[in-house]
Amino acid sequence: MADSPPRAGGPGRTWLREHSELGVSVLLFAIGVLVLTDALTMDVEIAQRGPVGPKTVPVVVGIGLLLVAVLLAVDVLRGGRGEAEGGEDIDLSEPSDWQTVLLLAGVFLAFAVLIGPIGFPIAGTLLFWGAAFALGSRNYTRDPMIAAVLALLTYYVFNDLLGVPLPGGPLMGVL
Repeated sequence: MADSPPRAGGPGRTWLREHSELGVSVLLFAIGVLVLTDALTMDVEIAQRGPVGPKTVPVVVGIGLLLVAVLLAVDVLRGGRGEAEGGEDIDLSEPSDWQTVLLLAGVFLAFAVLIGPIGFPIAGTLLFWGAAFALGSRNYTRDPMIAAVLALLTYYVFNDLLGVPLPGGPLMGVL
């Protein structure tokens, strides 16, 4: 019964290729174990307020990750397959655009380095503008203005409305 031609790499390698979604299941399981371990070893003061403590959400997320990992593994082992990438608007025959990837990585790295010394509003403006530039936008008057508005709006939402302090940098007295 030879329905299909033999594949290179042997039967074990073929089985792994056909069940590659198990890798996602293993990754989800590992992240779930990490989240649960971290949550259950968290130091919590006895004088916490309310019935729900700081461990509740991480424990629920960790259990959810473990449950999804197990359900995905069972589905894959029963013959379930992920949908092929045919529905996306990408051409799989084209090579990766490493210039864009490296530009975006550089923008994020610069943001991480600059947020402390120059503050979030300026570093955020550079982040949003740099990301737009890396992704192909070349409007040199509109893009920096939109980036500045987005950075200031994000700063105000997090700093003032949500109470998450972000570094203001040299604009701390002005904002």
